[in-house]
Amino acid sequence: GEPCQLVLPAEAARPVLEIVDCRAAGAAAVAEEFADRPFDLAGDLPVRAAALQVAAEEHLLVLVLHHIASDGWSMGPLMRDLAEAYTARTAGERPAWQPLAVQYADYALWQRELLGAEDDPESLVSRQLAHWREALADLPAEVPLPTDRPRRASTDHLGDRVVLPLGAELHRELLQVARAHRVTLFMVLQAGV
Repeated sequence: GEPCQLVLPAEAARPVLEIVDCRAAGAAAVAEEFADRPFDLAGDLPVRAAALQVAAEEHLLVLVLHHIASDGWSMGPLMRDLAEAYTARTAGERPAWQPLAVQYADYALWQRELLGAEDDPESLVSRQLAHWREALADLPAEVPLPTDRPRRASTDHLGDRVVLPLGAELHRELLQVARAHRVTLFMVLQAGV
């Protein structure tokens, strides 16, 4: 009943590359269906990949990542690593990656050391939690904002999809806002919501 971290061995954390022949059907619809397929995070890896064959010697790589596994900042290094791997493999070589100096586990240990334990009232994490409990103590459970319809008595937690096309200029401006504030585009859009 509690969220927990599950770290898989490297062999089990590799997505299966689906090979799909799209020469007759066309790749766009297949790629869209592949990307729209929901993740079941209780059992699926938060990443999936497919190679769509569009011609005898031409394939399209479709890589879908759940936001729990990747964000806007992660995409740059991921795309650089993919390009480097592709370039090396087309030359019949292996990518020449160097081992990382720091792993995420190192960061987690550093964070735990810095913040301390929640059951220690003098720890940084306890002081920060106390600050926010006090700062947010008198806030209402619901902010009475104007709405276009009454709020239902019970929620079903079902979501929906709303397509909201953004023009190239607006996208460029949103990226500039994100860069100026050193945040991801996702964070800018979330702030807007």
